[in-house]
Amino acid sequence: MNFRDFGKYNQFKEQFAGMSPEMKEQMMRMAKEQMKARFSAFVQKWLSLPILTIAALALGALVGALTAFFGQVLLAVSAVRDANPLYWIPGLALIGIAIVLGYKKFGKGTERGMDMVFGVAHGKENEIPLRMIPMVAVSTWLTHLFGGSAGREGVAIQIGATLGHNISKKIPVENAGKILLIAGMAAGFAGLFQTPLAAIALSLEVLLVGYLNLSALLPATAAAFTAYKVSEMLGLEKFSVELHTLFPDSNVAGLLWSETGLNIQFVLKLALLGVLFGIVGGGFAKMLSIAKKLFANKLPNAVKRIAFVGIALSLLLLLFWQGRYAGLGTNLIDLCFANPQAANVNAAGDATVFACDWILKFALTIATIAVGFKGGEVTPLFAIGATFGTWVAAMVGVPLPLAAALGYAAVFGGATNTLLAPIFIGAEIFGFDTLPAFFIVCVVAFVCNGGQSIYAQKKLRLK
Repeated sequence: MNFRDFGKYNQFKEQFAGMSPEMKEQMMRMAKEQMKARFSAFVQKWLSLPILTIAALALGALVGALTAFFGQVLLAVSAVRDANPLYWIPGLALIGIAIVLGYKKFGKGTERGMDMVFGVAHGKENEIPLRMIPMVAVSTWLTHLFGGSAGREGVAIQIGATLGHNISKKIPVENAGKILLIAGMAAGFAGLFQTPLAAIALSLEVLLVGYLNLSALLPATAAAFTAYKVSEMLGLEKFSVELHTLFPDSNVAGLLWSETGLNIQFVLKLALLGVLFGIVGGGFAKMLSIAKKLFANKLPNAVKRIAFVGIALSLLLLLFWQGRYAGLGTNLIDLCFANPQAANVNAAGDATVFACDWILKFALTIATIAVGFKGGEVTPLFAIGATFGTWVAAMVGVPLPLAAALGYAAVFGGATNTLLAPIFIGAEIFGFDTLPAFFIVCVVAFVCNGGQSIYAQKKLRLK
């Protein structure tokens, strides 16, 4: 301290000594507020990202455990239904009534599910109650036990988003709520499907079309990989296909490139597939929106709506090969890849993929979700895409297993209006050597889906 500073200090000391007690208290209060503001600014600048990343690691571990438990129970109840479809599928309407009444009594407000999650993410709503987790998990198990054609990703994403949102309340960091909500979404998807790269991409791009929320990149990455590893350690199995073993004489690199360079003809075939998959995915999202409004207008009473449509669904599900289109649709996906030589769309028998598989799964899933049964749409979309790809493979001139794999990912991308997520999920499920083909098809599908989405996305407004 030099003499000038010492003089200022003495001058301030004299002024402070001459103040009234009230003035001294006010000065001390102001000094504390300034210190608090400076500390808060320091935390926001240097510590917010490490704090949120550490929180995301804990969030990922918790979500990974919960999604592993949820997924294993779901597989168990699906096996019970598949063993005795005639016992369970006729009760779909009754369990639908129970789901509606259960939400009215115990989960009021949470029946909106993903719409509530997106509402909070967009700042339109403030709260995701913890009761959403048991409500959506139990109602999804019941939906699948009684044959509803639904998915499972909605539960995983809601589990992650709910926990992330509620944990963020304890963290005094700006924008913690949105960042941990996104991280929770990534953890839920990664824990259930064990595709962390796709989960990260989906969580970052699904909220706002044409924009990546990179402020959440590191926490989402930490949460996704942690959830993936925890669910793997807890025994939840990942679906994957070694695609190159299904058509070893004609791999993706060999189809795309030759000694003369890029195979433009094959690229055009992939682009045509992209157009078709984009239309199917976008059409699913559009028809789901129309069906929700139609059922709500024609049958405004939620109990009657799910009861009447549930009866019709039971009859249809039993009529079409006693539950072939019930549940997730993983049986259809397995048919597309288990023995591609036997996947003859014109043959008859349970070991084949029928030409009508994709459209019947398409319609029954829309009806199931639109009237209020729970679960999600993504796994049925995988099944729709794979069976549709199997059907059009010969017409377009693309190897059948590759076309089924491309449809698996691209129809999902078309229905969610996402680009990076389907590319990554294709590579993580079918091998990274297939990435160029998924890139071409998913880009075209994204362009051709009509801007439709099964989720309540925001549109990016360019000024």
